[in-house]
Amino acid sequence: MRKLFSLAAGMILGLTVAVTGAQASKYFDMTTNTWKEVNGSVRGGRSPIKRSTVSYDGKYANAAKGTIIVNTKERRLYFLLGDGKAVKYGIGVGRPGFQWTGTHRVSRKAEWPGWTPPPAMRKRVPNLPAHMEGGPNNPLGARAMYIGSTIYRIHGSNEPWSIGQAVSSGCIRLANEDVIDLYERVRVGARVHVIQANQK
Repeated sequence: MRKLFSLAAGMILGLTVAVTGAQASKYFDMTTNTWKEVNGSVRGGRSPIKRSTVSYDGKYANAAKGTIIVNTKERRLYFLLGDGKAVKYGIGVGRPGFQWTGTHRVSRKAEWPGWTPPPAMRKRVPNLPAHMEGGPNNPLGARAMYIGSTIYRIHGSNEPWSIGQAVSSGCIRLANEDVIDLYERVRVGARVHVIQANQK
């Protein structure tokens, strides 16, 4: 009996390790609402849209240094440096039906944030975990800046190819390399304006 118990325990342990290993080799793709296998391109943190310092004279150009302006139609985020200059980043934005505009402040910042899918998303994708710890396979990527008391964040992504696309559930995503750069510049309390193109 003891031998049988040991054998069963060993099989359960082996199964647990196998499942854990399988989960560790997958990530959740929020563009397709499916789990995908990890490969080299997933972990790459570089955006297909190069970060640059530019002159900025669009809406809120006279806002305080450190203000964030997200232009969802242009799919760019501007971090104001003052004196008419800004750092421009390529971003991914909400897909149709998940787009929004408004003004808030950065309420907190987190490195390698955990992810708790909202109930509506778990209803659409029943096999989602209730919570996913931070790490390279987490869809929130390397950093997150929480926008006011909303459910939205400016966050990284393990899907750099999605930058420049309208694919998210409303969050603003950057490639990990860019979100780390932005994270170092942004302070808690910074104002965030989410606008659409040609809003003056």
